[in-house]
Amino acid sequence: MTRTALVTGGAGFIGSALVRHLVATGTRAVVLDKLTYAASLDALAPVGDSPLFRFVEGDIADRALVAELLAGEGVDVVFHLAAETHVDRSIAGPAAFVETNIVGTYHLLEAALDHWRRVGGGFRFHHVSTDEVHGDLPIDGGHFDEESAYRPSSPYSASKAASDHLVAAWGRTYGLPVTISSCSNNYGPFQSPDKLIPRTIARALGDETLPVYGTGANVRDWLFVDDHARALDLIARRAVPGARYAIGGRAERSNLTVVRTLCDLLDRLAPRGDGRSYRRQVSFVADRPGHDLRYAIDPSRIESELDWRREQSFESGLEATVAWYLAHPEWWQRFAAAGHGLERVRA
Repeated sequence: MTRTALVTGGAGFIGSALVRHLVATGTRAVVLDKLTYAASLDALAPVGDSPLFRFVEGDIADRALVAELLAGEGVDVVFHLAAETHVDRSIAGPAAFVETNIVGTYHLLEAALDHWRRVGGGFRFHHVSTDEVHGDLPIDGGHFDEESAYRPSSPYSASKAASDHLVAAWGRTYGLPVTISSCSNNYGPFQSPDKLIPRTIARALGDETLPVYGTGANVRDWLFVDDHARALDLIARRAVPGARYAIGGRAERSNLTVVRTLCDLLDRLAPRGDGRSYRRQVSFVADRPGHDLRYAIDPSRIESELDWRREQSFESGLEATVAWYLAHPEWWQRFAAAGHGLERVRA
């Protein structure tokens, strides 16, 4: 029988990559998304005509709607990715992060619990978190893993930490078969242009400055989004209830290195008309409050227990990403025309 997945936040960056992967590998994907600023139906267009795909616009806090979808679609697995995700936005307006990431997760868990009690069997609830719940690391060593302590720094990471604890508690208290994963920074096609990589590409091509926080020394561990999607599906299929996995690309780079690498790729793939390097557009701006110094994930557990490996190195993934954005200028131009996205720095 065909497996059916409910993907919350499935019109977002990671969610849409997961949906495309699920449909391509024979899983029926029902997407629930309220289509906020970071979501786009365009990211789901590649599977829009598939009989294995259905889109529903709605809120995870609408328990009646969620219950109707779980029962009516015969859902076997929930992938919970719906969340407010942008650190800068959480600093300016934390209320939405509390409502969606904490309260919304609670309502979703309650609906899933009722559904599981009815259907039993192999139902799974997989919650997608972030390495940011652990705070930051020294610049010269250490990695996050499944046992790392929670030390969130921003309203965003605090709200995600709270949702992690809710999911774990519903597993331990009520027996709901849950799994949790955290990931490092994702990149790839269809990403919102207020994130570092697409924003840098868009601003570079627009002959704008390329702002970098502080000195650009902050380090992130980068993961190609399609590699992440494969990992999520693998966890839902093979992990035991209660398991946690840290998913990382083993690709630490400073923000300044990422921006300069993008400039060098653009110099080769889309050179400036005046022959000068895009590096000349780099500028340094005041650091943001609570900016975590370094993130890095040790993915040894998922590699050893589930035999997952990344398929894209940072270099190959970044070149594929730049090529995609060059081939799809309408993606970032639409965000720019809407008056949001390209001014923000997120990494």
